[in-house]
Amino acid sequence: MYAIIEDGGKQHKITTGDKLRLDRPLDQHEAIVNGKTLTLDRVLLIGGTDEPAKIGIPTVPGATVSVEVLASIKAKKLVVEKFSRRKRYHRRHGHRQKYVEVKVTAINA
Repeated sequence: MYAIIEDGGKQHKITTGDKLRLDRPLDQHEAIVNGKTLTLDRVLLIGGTDEPAKIGIPTVPGATVSVEVLASIKAKKLVVEKFSRRKRYHRRHGHRQKYVEVKVTAINA
């Protein structure tokens, strides 16, 4: 059985036991703890069984995905530079995206 979920404006195709990285929302920086179980309810499609696939409009009603938090991680740092010659203009900004690594434990249809 597989499902397609939406999180953070991105769609992920998942099955039970998969590990994936989800964007960490700004309001949950400290609330996410290793070993905690989260429920994702934005399930767009469920398929892979003997019956036909369930396609949501836009989501499948009553379908959820249970995930277990493995770690809070950061991506590599991106450096953005703006430079304009002969104008004495130079800006340098960095960004380091924060992620939550999760493991899919169950797909509930």
